[in-house]
Amino acid sequence: MKVFYEHDADLRVLEGKRIGVIGYGNQGRAQALNLRDSGVSVQVGNLEDEYAKTARVDGFSPVPIADAARDADIVMILIPDEVQPAVFKSEIAPHLHSGQTLSFASGYNVHFGMVVPPKDIDVIMVAPRTIGRQVRIAYEGGGGVNADVDVWQDCSGAAWAVTLAIAKGIGCTRAGAFHTSFATEVELDLFSEQALWPALFECLVTAYEFLIEKGYPKEAVVLELYASEEPADIFLQMARQGIFEQMRFHSPTSQYGVLSRRAGATGGNAQLRKRMEEALDHIRSGRFAAEWRDEELAGYPALHRLRKQALEHPINAADRTVRSLMPANA
Repeated sequence: MKVFYEHDADLRVLEGKRIGVIGYGNQGRAQALNLRDSGVSVQVGNLEDEYAKTARVDGFSPVPIADAARDADIVMILIPDEVQPAVFKSEIAPHLHSGQTLSFASGYNVHFGMVVPPKDIDVIMVAPRTIGRQVRIAYEGGGGVNADVDVWQDCSGAAWAVTLAIAKGIGCTRAGAFHTSFATEVELDLFSEQALWPALFECLVTAYEFLIEKGYPKEAVVLELYASEEPADIFLQMARQGIFEQMRFHSPTSQYGVLSRRAGATGGNAQLRKRMEEALDHIRSGRFAAEWRDEELAGYPALHRLRKQALEHPINAADRTVRSLMPANA
């Protein structure tokens, strides 16, 4: 896999070009600020809402999305996946013209055919591999975060140069920008969200319920399972040292306990793989994209119900109790 670093990208490619950042939310704010601090001309396109107010506080003068799409040389679509098709159709596509570049932070809508870009513009992807807040924090600290990058359509012959220049402006080439196709980016992202993280969440919640039933104090359970930040530290060291190499930082008792009980921890490898196979098939077939589109069109009834159920679980009360006992909240 090709990985691009600082020396592979040239910010001068963006000289004299205006970047229209569509959406000033999670990724939009971070990427707009990083690009501006890198010396790039940025225009924010956003609805007149709280995000627009934040953009003004940050020194931008937000304009309607249609104006930003029309006036930009590079249009960066950084609004949520599920609203992109409608916004693209009504506010962006009618104002695009030959020679522009359309940039996405996810392969989702292009890969699943929900956004079909014109044939006479460049279509690229610069997808930071973490939340927008961390994209900004890392940049301000002199570092950066990894990103997936790809070119879907290269009409100008300069699409890759622009892709890498944007990645550099955001700070991603400081950490490494990985050449990953639109399809691979979105399918792996959805797989993590629908196969890996649900299993981890269910393990934590089930462990909480089980230990409370056995009479352990709820505060001690929450602290042990995640509130102490030990799991966060373990994941951080997995990223830095390797999934098993990080175990060197644990006691021999911990290492033996984890490794000797790993095989049967999830009900068996075959059962786990079956669940993953089903999740991946649902993603790759496009059925999940269709399901999520229908959910958005219906006003998110299932999402609201699922959020309500999650927030009503007793573990939330234990969360609040533990946080109230922490020094920062005392």
